[in-house]
Amino acid sequence: MIDFQQRRTMMVDTQVRPNDVTKYPVIAAMLEVPREEFVPDARRDIAYSGENVDLGHGRVLLEPRTLAKMIDALDVQPTDLVLDVGCGLGYSAAVLGRLAQAVVAVEQDAEMAAAAQARLAACGSDNVAVVHGKLVAGAPEQAPYDAILIGAGIEQLPDTIADQLADGGRIIALWVEGALGVVRLGTRLDGRLMWRFAFHAHAPVLPGFAHPRGFTL
Repeated sequence: MIDFQQRRTMMVDTQVRPNDVTKYPVIAAMLEVPREEFVPDARRDIAYSGENVDLGHGRVLLEPRTLAKMIDALDVQPTDLVLDVGCGLGYSAAVLGRLAQAVVAVEQDAEMAAAAQARLAACGSDNVAVVHGKLVAGAPEQAPYDAILIGAGIEQLPDTIADQLADGGRIIALWVEGALGVVRLGTRLDGRLMWRFAFHAHAPVLPGFAHPRGFTL
């Protein structure tokens, strides 16, 4: 029998705290949310490993270090409305839900969206709503958002997502630039997004967030 509580504590002590994640609410959320419930059943034993977990269909659950640092940098407040783009099976949304007033989680894979809704409900995340739809569309009906998390790699940020961020709001994304991934935090001020470097990480590019590939002979 695997002691997932022990693994969760070890994850926080070895992967989260030592990597400059200092906000107590983020640490507490990652200690509370059962990560093993938000991965495919066959991968529960590696849920707490220090690597991205394959969710299938070219999608991953970000490694604990990367996700924790992204959420820490996003500085989610208890009054915030948060958009989680590419929630997969719902883990990031569950963590964000412990920090924010409400979370709208977008997932375009129908099976994953349904599974996310069920798993979030089972974990008591009643302030998270899962929306099934194109990731690049976001969830404009509930916009503007105080904070936006994009849950894997991007090569470009569509205006459809950027336009859903409130003035003064924050957005965090992992920009894939060749073999290198750079996480940047953006802040919307007077209608313009201002970006700053956060840290290095890597993940596959989400559907719809790649640069258009030109035709070559």
